[in-house]
Amino acid sequence: MSAPPASAATRYAAASPYPSRPAGRLDMTEPGRVALITGATQGLGAALVGELARRLGPHDTVYATGRDLDRLAEVCEAASTSTGAQVRSEHFDVSDPQRTPQLADLMRERHGGVDIVFNNAVMRVAPDDDIAAVVAPYVEVNNFATTRILRALLPLLRDNGRFVVIASSLGTLNYLAPVLHERFPDDATLDDVDAAVAGWRDLVADGSVRGTPWPGFINIPSKVAQVAAIRAVARTHREAHLARGTLVTAVCPGMMNTPTSAAFWDVSDAPSPQEAAVPLVDLALMESIDPNLYGQLSRDGQVLPWKPVAV
Repeated sequence: MSAPPASAATRYAAASPYPSRPAGRLDMTEPGRVALITGATQGLGAALVGELARRLGPHDTVYATGRDLDRLAEVCEAASTSTGAQVRSEHFDVSDPQRTPQLADLMRERHGGVDIVFNNAVMRVAPDDDIAAVVAPYVEVNNFATTRILRALLPLLRDNGRFVVIASSLGTLNYLAPVLHERFPDDATLDDVDAAVAGWRDLVADGSVRGTPWPGFINIPSKVAQVAAIRAVARTHREAHLARGTLVTAVCPGMMNTPTSAAFWDVSDAPSPQEAAVPLVDLALMESIDPNLYGQLSRDGQVLPWKPVAV
């Protein structure tokens, strides 16, 4: 009789680049941990909710956030277990600038802070989309929401906290023409990153981007800007955060077998969102952080160079 198929957690734990910890709390005398996931109604976001709920303990709370309350209820019901964390839903439209400070205030009032944030919300595009028509809402969700969440939730991140932006390996200067690298300088602030994104967005929206060095695939400038935002935070917070055991980082989860990815590529052999969530939660639950990952983009535990490597 053959053995039953291994679960996603079992298959991917061995491949994870991060030392995992057992399910449940390390020290039940500590206040309960609070984890928050944006874009949690489907795909990787829903999978992160389930994996965190399974591996945290009953004194911990996992927040699934998103726009669709019915889907959030389904995600929370599926993730809830008798031994894992409490799972709660919270309506959060990341494209609404007013909602981010409101959510931060809510976390402060209920818990005094947060321990784990997965910035995962994303607006997806399809191959036949009119890019000029969708670029404004796309940037609002993927970029301006990221910088708003960094500004609002980073001050609430407790000691040994984790703030993870789900990004892409496309998010480095290697994918931009050299003449564009100065748009994302090493000393950029979050405001500078927002301004660079707004300038590019306007060029795309009015069609004047044609004939410029900007790439036609809008994912690339958007993903570069996400990583630039993490780097901007790292430049001013690195020393203090590392002293507190706090990690702020961007991670590429790799290609996943989802309908969105399937519209562009053959992902039949790619891992499912549930499988991809395992190493990401390993990273969030590491007992000690790798300082090399702080403020960087990584994939499979390896930092991806921000700038082209000189030959």
